Amino acid sequence: MQKPPRLTPDAALFLDFDGTLVDLAETPEAIRVPPAMVGLLGDLRDLLGGALAVVSGRQIDVLDRFLAPLRLPAAGEHGVQRRDAEGRMQEQRAPDLTRVLDAANELARVHEGLLVERKHAAIALHYRLAPQLEAVCRDAMARIIFDQPQLELMHGKFVFEVKPAGIHKGGAIAAFMDEAPFAGRVPVFAGDDTTDENGFAVVQPRGGIAIKVGSGPSQALHRLDSPRAVFEWLIAARDQLASPPLPETPKRTDE
Repeated sequence: MQKPPRLTPDAALFLDFDGTLVDLAETPEAIRVPPAMVGLLGDLRDLLGGALAVVSGRQIDVLDRFLAPLRLPAAGEHGVQRRDAEGRMQEQRAPDLTRVLDAANELARVHEGLLVERKHAAIALHYRLAPQLEAVCRDAMARIIFDQPQLELMHGKFVFEVKPAGIHKGGAIAAFMDEAPFAGRVPVFAGDDTTDENGFAVVQPRGGIAIKVGSGPSQALHRLDSPRAVFEWLIAARDQLASPPLPETPKRTDE
């Protein structure tokens, strides 16, 4: 893998949140947004003609809270929710997750260190504080949805999430690319987790740039080492896009 090139004015920029824009934390609420990040994203949105979206496993209202006062185009819950550049919301109908929620809560009651996150259309079971319980969490969540083909189990960094089947970040990015101001641009997507691979699979065949953040195997052809490296890359992109091109020096002609 190689470092990604600088952004060009015709880019459509898609950014994961946790592990990409912000460092991962022990719990979802414990993350810290770098103080300059909100202003930087606002600048890039303007310089790219609005073609910047956050594509995350978080709910959109949670993203808005962390990035206030920005309200960017966004895909939440891996594409279950999507807000376009005009501010219009689209949201998949939530499946019945009662059995999943009960099973996750029971597991968290029995095992210290597990955290259950209830989303609009998904249940996430976080085991970052108890990594030794990975197999226990996986087996329990897989067992509860064994006879529910409308649901699927997704594995991210120290989390197992049950969500509607067939919904993923790649579908959300493709939907954005069919709309203004993203349509006709070169897609660029940065993400850190296995849940971002579907996005990479959409971006690269379109001639775009996929950026894996952090270590681990990936189909992405470019890599940045950490959220800090993403921040620095975005600053450089902002500064370059904001700088007017130098005028061409006229060629001398001999008479």
